[in-house]
Amino acid sequence: MLWIPITLFAAFAQTFRFMFQKRLRINTLSTAGATFARFLYAAPLISMIAIGYSLLRGYSWPVVDWQFWAFAASGGFCQVSATMCVVSLFQQRNFAVGITFKKIEVLLAVGFGLIFLGEGVSLPALGAISIGVLGVLVLSYTPQVVGSGGPRFLNKATALGLSCGILFGASAVFYRGATLHIGAGDIFAKASITLMTAILLQLVGMAFLLRWREPGQIIAVAQAWRVAAWVGLLSLFGSMAWFTAFALQNAAYVKALGQVEILASFAISVFVFGEKLRSSETLGILLLSVSVVLLILLL
Repeated sequence: MLWIPITLFAAFAQTFRFMFQKRLRINTLSTAGATFARFLYAAPLISMIAIGYSLLRGYSWPVVDWQFWAFAASGGFCQVSATMCVVSLFQQRNFAVGITFKKIEVLLAVGFGLIFLGEGVSLPALGAISIGVLGVLVLSYTPQVVGSGGPRFLNKATALGLSCGILFGASAVFYRGATLHIGAGDIFAKASITLMTAILLQLVGMAFLLRWREPGQIIAVAQAWRVAAWVGLLSLFGSMAWFTAFALQNAAYVKALGQVEILASFAISVFVFGEKLRSSETLGILLLSVSVVLLILLL
C-alpha cells in the first residue's frame, strides 16, 4: 500500500505547482512559457537524482526497448499539451474549477489503461465514474450573457477542460507503460530514469517550439526564476511521486486517489486568489468529489 501516501504527496505537490504556474501566466509569461518553466528547472535536478541514485546503488544503465521510448515520448507529448490546456483554462475560469475540469483524467485513464495496457476496473467503479461524468456536465454549464447567443455547455472552457483531462489521462497510462518496459534495478530507479527521459524529451521539444514561435519567452522564463524555480521543483517532486506510484499500481487507481487535489484547489482558490464559485460550479465539484470517494472505497 506504499503507493497511497506517495500518490497523496504527488497530488498536493501538483496543486501547488499549478498555483505558481497560474501566477506566472497572469504576471509574466505566455501559456507556452509557463509550461516550459517546469521542464527547464526540473531537468537538471531529475538528471542528477536518476544518475546519482543508479551510481550509488551500483546499477548498470537500464535495458530498454522500443516500446519504452514510444510510451515515454507519447506520455511526454500528451503531458505538455495537457499542461498548456490547463494553463489556458485558468484564463477562462477560476483556479478550483480549472483544476476540477482537469480531474476528469481519472474518468478517462480507465479506458486508456484497458486499451493500451489491458488493465481494467470493476463494474461498480464504472458506476462511480458515471457520477463524475455528470459532475463534468454540471461544471461545464456557463450562464449566458444577456443578448448573446450560442450554447451554454459548448464553450471554450469546456473544450480546454475536456482536452486537458483526456491528455492527462493518456499521459498517465503511457508513463505507466514506460515503467513496465524498463529493466532498471528497483522501483525508484525505474521511476526516476523514466521521468528523466520524459522531461529531457519535453525540454528539447518545448525549447524548439518556443525558439520558433515565441523566442522571447525563453529569456522571460529565465528572468522569472524566483517563481519559475518553484514550478520546476514542485513539478519534479510531484512527477517523481506520480511515476513511482504508476510503477506500483494501476494508473486509473492512482489517478482516482489523486482526486484529493480538488480539496487543495478549493483552499487555494479562496484563500490565495480570492475567487468565488457559483452554485452550479460547487455542485459540479461536489459530484466529482463523490465520484472520487466512491472510486477510492471500491479499490
